[in-house]
Amino acid sequence: MFPSFGEIFGEPVPVYFSLLMFGYAVAIYNVVRWAKRAGVDHQSVIDAGLASIIGGVLGGRLLHVFADGYFMDYVHLCTDPRLVSWKITEGQCKVAEGLWDAAQRACHPRERDCLAWAKFYNGGLAYYGGLLGGTAAALWVLRRDGLPMLKVCDVTMTGVAMGLFFGRIGCFLAGCCYGVVTTQPPGVSFPAWSPASEGQFREGLLSHPGMASLPVHVTQLYEAVGCLLLSVALSQWAPRRQRFDGQPTLLFLLGYAVLRFALEFVRADDRGLYAGLSTSQWISLAITAVAAVLWRRFAARARCLQAH
Repeated sequence: MFPSFGEIFGEPVPVYFSLLMFGYAVAIYNVVRWAKRAGVDHQSVIDAGLASIIGGVLGGRLLHVFADGYFMDYVHLCTDPRLVSWKITEGQCKVAEGLWDAAQRACHPRERDCLAWAKFYNGGLAYYGGLLGGTAAALWVLRRDGLPMLKVCDVTMTGVAMGLFFGRIGCFLAGCCYGVVTTQPPGVSFPAWSPASEGQFREGLLSHPGMASLPVHVTQLYEAVGCLLLSVALSQWAPRRQRFDGQPTLLFLLGYAVLRFALEFVRADDRGLYAGLSTSQWISLAITAVAAVLWRRFAARARCLQAH
């Protein structure tokens, strides 16, 4: 038997993070192929792709820390770990080397960890934060190297949609981003101690987090299928009907914003709520508004160029 990554390096790699990085690789590979065919400096495109990985992970982690409802846990992990409560069994608390609180029937971290917020490889990345951070980093490199930003973005977004397909498959395998309880197919029950069972225990739907979860909407797979269709539609539509640079990019942003806004109504994991809408729904509304303004601007600019 071959040793696992965790046995060699001392830290296992979650399946979600592995598939997320695979999705990044798919996106970068597609853009590099296009760059070589179009005579664009593909080395700069690779630089932009690597920058987008760094910016994406940083942005996704920061949005998770500040907007997904765990901010105070990260603060307390650094200042007073006794204020952090893990709803696990006493036996699991011993395995985790935590402090068991019999009165609260909860486990507290034994030691302070002021870098817990930065340990993205343990899970906790918000997609919209990754999209915004990765896009900003990539655009900075493209502008620095004088590449046609909109043309590169148009090709990239098809790969991003396909990459997100793999990322959401990873979410399903990891059990995160789960949906609300349902009695209709294709509801899925996640195993004991999964994020779904722990979340349902906190909501009073289960008597113990060590039970399998009630069937829930597979929101991860809903989004994966939506992103796959979006990627295929863009790849088939853009070469024939594109009217201006930036149009496929805006179509991706609008399509994903609508998809994500709708899916948030059947998601049940912690993701921050403000005025009845989740953080991602507010971001979806902002992206829709910005995309609508840019659509008019890019289309008008294209008409002016054609007139001259």
